[in-house]
Amino acid sequence: MAIKVEVFSTSTCPHCPAAIDAAMKAKDKLGNAIDVESVKIDGNMDNRQRAIDYQIMAVPTIVIDGEVAFVGAPAESELIEKLESML
Repeated sequence: MAIKVEVFSTSTCPHCPAAIDAAMKAKDKLGNAIDVESVKIDGNMDNRQRAIDYQIMAVPTIVIDGEVAFVGAPAESELIEKLESML
């Protein structure tokens, strides 16, 4: 089963694009081993509730398999290393 990676972000966050980019590059490298979802929390009450459920207080936040793994945009290598350790 693929590792689920959720990247919580907002449209106004200056650091969120880097976190989304790191997750997409991880997807490019690891392929079907991971499933990446970009979760915009501004303007979407369902996504906002998901963020509340994870107790997310800042964006970007990356949740891996239901656990908050990174607050802030990780380096691409750091994210890939974390994901590879879970395979």
